[in-house]
Amino acid sequence: MIEVKDIHKKFGQNNVLKGIDLTIDTNGIFAVLGPNGSGKTTLIKSILGMVLPDKGNILIDGRSIKNDWEYRNNIDYLPQIANFPGNLSVNELINMIKDLRSYKKADDQRLIELFRLEPFLNKKLSNLSGGTKQKVNLVLTFMFDSPLIILDEPTTGLDPIAHIRLKQLINEEKAKGKTVLITSHIMSFVEEISDQIVFILEGKIYFKGTISELKSMTNESDFEHAIASILTASYA
Repeated sequence: MIEVKDIHKKFGQNNVLKGIDLTIDTNGIFAVLGPNGSGKTTLIKSILGMVLPDKGNILIDGRSIKNDWEYRNNIDYLPQIANFPGNLSVNELINMIKDLRSYKKADDQRLIELFRLEPFLNKKLSNLSGGTKQKVNLVLTFMFDSPLIILDEPTTGLDPIAHIRLKQLINEEKAKGKTVLITSHIMSFVEEISDQIVFILEGKIYFKGTISELKSMTNESDFEHAIASILTASYA
């Protein structure tokens, strides 16, 4: 379980998070949504320990993450943009990450086959397309068996087949009892995969619940229109 308690964060004069309170239960797929600049990335990076809040606390399984780094051993994270060393081959990168996390068993071969990466293993990362790099990114994320998975825009650059396999993979992880946090601008993907959504607007939680509950609240039958309704009201 993730508990976010009264989190505040400013960058200069920009007040990004304004007292976020949020509980995310164990086991399920949760989408964190919001327009650009809403604070969702700052919230995710606060959970990861990449951003230090000015006020408040974050607990994972009842344990505060303050002054603690070991909790990250139980998180698998896919960044939105993976800046891989271009001079390494795909195989070299995978083996390097396996060495860094040698305390965990890696299930890389199954994922390499799932995303059809065999022809690219000996190619330099600088020579790969954006979509192929994203598949490598997914292998690095899912090859360790961690209870919490955080995916920042995981569908970026993926072809339709890889997209289907990603959804399959996420559902398999959920079936193992894991918690999956996702940010995405692809509403069809969010609607298909998510158990609950958290919508952040101007640094505050505007909504937390199921998509059907959001549709009911906004009197919209379509998910994208429900999201648009929130944004239209906020900018009015």
